[in-house]
Amino acid sequence: MAMNFEQARQNMVENQVRPWEVLDADVLDTLKAVRREDFVAPAHRNVAFADLTLPLGHGEVMMKPVIEGRVLQALLLNKTDEVLEIGTGSGYLTACMARLAGKVTSIDMHADFVEAAGQRLAAAGVTNVALATAEAVNGYAPTGVFDAIVVTGAVHTVPEKFVRWLKPGGRMFVVRGDSPAQKAVLLTHEGDGRYREESLFETDLPYLAHAAPVKRFVL
Repeated sequence: MAMNFEQARQNMVENQVRPWEVLDADVLDTLKAVRREDFVAPAHRNVAFADLTLPLGHGEVMMKPVIEGRVLQALLLNKTDEVLEIGTGSGYLTACMARLAGKVTSIDMHADFVEAAGQRLAAAGVTNVALATAEAVNGYAPTGVFDAIVVTGAVHTVPEKFVRWLKPGGRMFVVRGDSPAQKAVLLTHEGDGRYREESLFETDLPYLAHAAPVKRFVL
């Protein structure tokens, strides 16, 4: 019997995401509308809505739906926002943010991720996303600043350059700390070099390249 993807998507939102304190109506509508099953590998289509991280290759993963819902809710995106996504991955979160924001710039160091995400976004009719192949910590230099930044891989400490890419009033979602007890936080630029930090929840993600803790040798 063929899987009813539409019903599975609705169930994901109502039975997983909403109970995890994601109550923003625009976010819930976005998660219901964006076809998550089209942003996973063909072998994973039937588990696209499960409460699981899904492997993407290169040691990277697609976040659980509940995490993606919390990310979108925390950022409070609106139609005038310009968003930077560090770590395109499958392109699914990119598509969700494109529905909520004005423009999304998304970078990933893996060219095959960027190419595949571009194809998926085009097939979904998403037109307000700019993709680029770039390594964020050491290699990327944006030409402007952003209303919101999403870092989809963990960092041991938040690179100072990431913070400088936020506009006053801008928000950054990032997962920080030591695996396996990392903390998702929201940083808000309050102006004059001041930032407010809100702790959201604990999780565990693979580290961005060049953002893992320094290995210590113990004799």
